[in-house]
Amino acid sequence: MSYCELCHSLPATHVHRVYHDTEYGFPIESDDELFGRLVLEINQAGLSWLTILNKKENFRKAYKKFSIQKVARITEKGRERLLNDAGIIRNRLKINAAIHNAQQILAIQKTHGSFKNWLDAHHPLDRAAWVKLFKKTFKFTGGEITNEFLMSTGYLPGAHDKNCPIYKKILKAKPRWSEKK
Repeated sequence: MSYCELCHSLPATHVHRVYHDTEYGFPIESDDELFGRLVLEINQAGLSWLTILNKKENFRKAYKKFSIQKVARITEKGRERLLNDAGIIRNRLKINAAIHNAQQILAIQKTHGSFKNWLDAHHPLDRAAWVKLFKKTFKFTGGEITNEFLMSTGYLPGAHDKNCPIYKKILKAKPRWSEKK
């Protein structure tokens, strides 16, 4: 069963269904929201996506509404606060990666104006080239994390089956993979 089929078999209010129907594969314009999606994808590693979706608002609160500026300035005391926050995934490597990646995005914003502009400047790349770029730039971004981040934000195709009713909505939202370059 595909992710689309699974989600459409769930009640409309189920967290998987809501994410599938309103967020997954849709382009994101805000740098903070792009960063937030990257944080969620990193934290999913080794866990179920349902766990992450159920903790999404806890992550948003713990990571200062995914403010790149604020997360980049998290101190050792802030790291300890995150490590003791039962509402999120308390993994030191993932927490450190979020802080490091926020700092990297700040540098990207200085050179490209925004994280989104940086992503757009490298688009279109194939999955392997994206993974290489992400591994060079960020921490905790292997192949699966990078792929899911890019699919979930509209940079790579594959978020929805072509017969999924949301696929047509995604096309209307103009994902980057549908653009002709």
